[in-house]
Amino acid sequence: MILPFLVGIGSGLSLIVAIGAQNAFVLRQGIRREHVFWVALICGLTDAVLELLGVAGIGFVVQKAPVVLEIVRWGGVAFLLWYAWSAARRAMKPEVLVAGDGSGGSLKRTILACLAITYLNPHVYLDTMVLMGSIGNAQGDPGRWWFVAGGALASIVWFFVLGYGARMLTRFFATPRSWQILDGVVAAVMLVIAARLVFGGVGV
Repeated sequence: MILPFLVGIGSGLSLIVAIGAQNAFVLRQGIRREHVFWVALICGLTDAVLELLGVAGIGFVVQKAPVVLEIVRWGGVAFLLWYAWSAARRAMKPEVLVAGDGSGGSLKRTILACLAITYLNPHVYLDTMVLMGSIGNAQGDPGRWWFVAGGALASIVWFFVLGYGARMLTRFFATPRSWQILDGVVAAVMLVIAARLVFGGVGV
């Protein structure tokens, strides 16, 4: 069942290899070398579990639950605006932006922020559960489970590569000015995603 497996890898990468709240967060943690393993693991396993649930049929339930998606939608907007404001505030204080050595930022706070960014974005459910679930189920049995395996592998590998690969940028981010640029970009990305949720809704 190599074909469904490869389709899963390709479909998974096409959805996650893009500028977004989750990738921006993983990238920043990777550059700062702070709790990268746990952040990458949470993001990767979350995608894997949601893809599994989508193929198992939960994606259909999510698609038919507009009230739940609306609650997640506005919760996501509030969190994204807060995160954008935090990034903008950091950008205005360049003296505290130099890349860390892995000792700053508590693990608990980092995990909570990672979970919020992951689960308060309704597109995570629509893309991972509904879209991936639909593509996966089109593979038939047992192809759909190979599809899930491919998608899960793609997600886990991507987040670990992004997190640990970001360390190669550490030298560039050794100056406050570089961090100002990064946090300015992060703030802009969060605002754009929040605006899309407000004005574009969460329709598939």
